[in-house]
Amino acid sequence: MSGFRHHHITEPWGARTPYAKGGQWPERVDIYLADEMDPESVDRWVRSAAVLHSNGDGLDIAVKDGRIVGVRGRADDRINHGRVDTKDLFGWQANASEDRLTTPLIRVGGRLVETDWETAMNAVVTRSTELLNTRGPSSIGFYTSGQLFLEEYYTLGAIAHGAIGTNHVDGNTRLCTATAAEALKESFGCDGQPGSYTDVDHADVIALFGHNVAETQTVLWMRMLDRLEGPDPPELICVDPRMTPVARMATVHLAPLPGTNVALMNALLHELVHHGWIDLDYIAAHTVGFDELRKRVAEFPPERAAQICRVPADAIRNAARLIGTADALLSTVLQGFYQSHQATAAAVQVNNIHLLRGMLGRPGCGVLQMNGQPTAENTRECGADGDLAGFRNWANDDHIDQLATLWNVDSSQIPHYAPPTHAMQMFRYAEQGTLGMLWISATNPAASLPELARIRGILARDSLFVVTQDMFRTETTELADVVLPAAGWGEKLGTFTNADRTVHLSEPAVDPPGQARPDLDIFLDYARRMDFRDKDGDAFPPWTDPESAFEAWKLCSAGRPCDYTGLSYQMLRDRGGVQWPCNAEHPDGSERIYADGKFWADPDYCEAYGKDLVTGAPLEPTEYRAMNPWGRAVLKAAEYLDPHETPSTSFPFVLITGRTLYHFHTRTKTARAPQLNSAAPQPWAEVSAADARRLGITEGDVVEVATPRGAIQVQCRISGIRDGVVFVPFHYGYWDCAPTADGHHRAANELTITDWDPVSKQPVFKTAAAQVRWIRGGTGRAAAPLTTASAPLERR
Repeated sequence: MSGFRHHHITEPWGARTPYAKGGQWPERVDIYLADEMDPESVDRWVRSAAVLHSNGDGLDIAVKDGRIVGVRGRADDRINHGRVDTKDLFGWQANASEDRLTTPLIRVGGRLVETDWETAMNAVVTRSTELLNTRGPSSIGFYTSGQLFLEEYYTLGAIAHGAIGTNHVDGNTRLCTATAAEALKESFGCDGQPGSYTDVDHADVIALFGHNVAETQTVLWMRMLDRLEGPDPPELICVDPRMTPVARMATVHLAPLPGTNVALMNALLHELVHHGWIDLDYIAAHTVGFDELRKRVAEFPPERAAQICRVPADAIRNAARLIGTADALLSTVLQGFYQSHQATAAAVQVNNIHLLRGMLGRPGCGVLQMNGQPTAENTRECGADGDLAGFRNWANDDHIDQLATLWNVDSSQIPHYAPPTHAMQMFRYAEQGTLGMLWISATNPAASLPELARIRGILARDSLFVVTQDMFRTETTELADVVLPAAGWGEKLGTFTNADRTVHLSEPAVDPPGQARPDLDIFLDYARRMDFRDKDGDAFPPWTDPESAFEAWKLCSAGRPCDYTGLSYQMLRDRGGVQWPCNAEHPDGSERIYADGKFWADPDYCEAYGKDLVTGAPLEPTEYRAMNPWGRAVLKAAEYLDPHETPSTSFPFVLITGRTLYHFHTRTKTARAPQLNSAAPQPWAEVSAADARRLGITEGDVVEVATPRGAIQVQCRISGIRDGVVFVPFHYGYWDCAPTADGHHRAANELTITDWDPVSKQPVFKTAAAQVRWIRGGTGRAAAPLTTASAPLERR
């Protein structure tokens, strides 16, 4: 190991490099090489970017003797200035794990056995053809990831929507970023982040709404920490029921009861309007809906929200004062809002703050409705997660015609009779038997979806033909009929786009092991075997490799908000990350959007007409046109509603699930990195000191956490979480964290509820009613990280 040596497990954010407001974030190159290798001995360095979170850090892959041996940050990258997230420093080791999938598998006599590609793909094609001939396109569904490349998503979307004609296409981005997309559409008429990470350099107030950036995007937190250590540090507002590292640094920490975010946001907006901390000229010129919003938030003085949220009214006032008097406000939002009750309604209120204050499009003034995965933005752009390619509007016939022309297929072939089917509905269709085949790529729903007993039962149904495509065997592959071995990051070519619209190119550093293939090759092989054709009888999709797929995508993006026409592989090799839109008008990319107060909300251009924030019912085009003929931003009011499942005598706690810094999703990769696995080897449950005393629990005791759906037994961590709330990390599934010897489960999603936000259709992971019960004394401290939000009280 060399370079920056103490950026490790115990010091995940490394040493500070302070800088002043408006200054340049200093460079700091982080590096980790296996076996204390000297960087000079590396054979070659291969350009890529981070793949274990959504930050998009530019990095280089070290190759020695034909194998990956480490990574280093790129000092010239606009995102990270050389820094590397802890997961990325060590997570690359998963690529070389001995348990990689290297040959296809097929189910024979109830068991998965090794086979060849010809047999595996013939089975997939035979089942696809049978279903299309007997039951039609709606019998086939695709469930993908936020970890493939743009070229692969675009190909998958083209096959599903253009060749097959199914509406059943979604990604596990439904679990993490669907609300981000929906909130942007509701407010601005279209997806696309208004802000930029560089807004951290200029902001004097940073507000983080349900966003534990210290653990989900560690390099972005490093940037914030360096501002906090420099002259003119920003004020920090944190909304989170846990005492996260962000909360510990915050000027104001609001810890609302989970499920009450809309009430809190309405109170903050009440204070802005009440005190006149709003820009009336901007509101009049660039928005619609102010009168309704003003009436709604008038009902939520801080005292009312304090009762609902169980936070001090003065803390709400203090946060509102900081927001209302800021010269440059940056707001970020993530799972604390997205996976909670009234997810879209709450996230939209963050947009409303910026619209009321006129704080968009200039340095330090931005909204970042964050992503949870490295390529979640691409699923949305490319039409692989419940959207249509190029941010096109499924309810606008002209947009359907554009896509049909691009693909040279009939407009009727592209399903647009209803919104694209969201993931939870697809699994319901599979449960009911109307979905006959589900192709799952690079995700593990048998560990990540809510109410796992139900999901396992659905995937195991004889009536559902399951195809999985992954690097490793997982809980999901074990229920599949065909398993296809896929190449991973560092083994294939393609682009991916992070949460602030920055596009990076990832080059192949090594060959995939055995018979594993890039996902793009698998999708194109399927299309050729199915003999998909366009109107002229030519093979569809027509592209053949990553670069030709990217060039085809550029044509699809032309003239749309996510315009890539100014980009090329060579430009990305020469320059590193570039933000879209990048085109003739913006040849160097676009750091921020909406600087001129013009939005992608025109009725003929917008990606969506919006939905009712309570019911989720889509607005008709005529309704939207009557409300917003000028294409302005929409100030959308939200009524507060109680969560569907609330604490009771039997289940007095609110259960929330979430992440830890050292793992990504269901640990498919990070559990195979020894340093990351040892940092957080087992699941745990967090309760407050007061709740622990009341229940007779001490640190490390084994407790049972139960909901109406099931129970798990794990060690207890007594942390700084708010009273009445229990936290369990969701990363640990059945496969890598099997039940205890006496049969008790330990996966958080055994407990979570089958419920979703009516607008974004994002599952609710943060408002289940739960009970916590002491089972037996522990043998010491719980095996939970000591440096993060799970730190025990004595570490604070």
